[in-house]
Amino acid sequence: MTASASVQRALVVVTAMLVAACGNGSAEPEPGAGERSSAAAPPITVFAAASLTEAFTQIGADFTAASGSPVTFNFGSSATLAAQINAGAPADVLAAASPATMKTVTDAGGAAAPVDFVANSLQIAVPKGNPAKVTGLPDFADESRTIALCAPQVPCGAAAEKVFAAARITPRPDTLEQDVKAALAKVAADEVDAALVYRTDVLAAAGKVEGIDFPESVQAVNSYPIAVLTASRASGTAQAFVDYVRSPEGQAVLGRAGFARP
Repeated sequence: MTASASVQRALVVVTAMLVAACGNGSAEPEPGAGERSSAAAPPITVFAAASLTEAFTQIGADFTAASGSPVTFNFGSSATLAAQINAGAPADVLAAASPATMKTVTDAGGAAAPVDFVANSLQIAVPKGNPAKVTGLPDFADESRTIALCAPQVPCGAAAEKVFAAARITPRPDTLEQDVKAALAKVAADEVDAALVYRTDVLAAAGKVEGIDFPESVQAVNSYPIAVLTASRASGTAQAFVDYVRSPEGQAVLGRAGFARP
């Protein structure tokens, strides 16, 4: 399918989503004739896990091209984003890197009925050429290696704890990062010998880092939930964005980024 055909198809998909969303109890006013595009598609703000940066940036551009609704993203640690939402930060959608993180928002009444839309797993990231000759998880227990991990309170750190437990390895990290992109940046800058990051992040940084698979990764596959936030002032458009993420068009972008079906 050509790029223009993809945009035209996305236009049909998003328009249908917006019409359906605005007809199902959205707080947005019903536009008059000739006003549907601008009135039915106000700007929205999406808080999303750092590992979604590349895929959601593309999805956001496609959604805006199709709907006319600008999408502003706040990418970061899922735990930090959840805390910001619970503290009252204005946002319309949350896409988290783990159900546990989303639960902190739903438990506080900030969202309802989240749905899983992709899955992701960990991979060892090493600098280009693998100068330290890292081969697997046991190297993370070697104090002679320089290691970066995500902090345990964020989803990639919680997943790392699961795989180390499964492998019966006690890691010796030199730095604990607040999100997966920060851990990856340490590898890309050749500041550490290895890090545990998501498979999608290694793919996004192709040419700067290399990825090494390890069998224990199946012990910590993260499902990513997404939900419209209850405080959203553009809930119809927010729901249309969620639906677009889950549509064949959105899933195709996520699949190319390396995400798996939930």
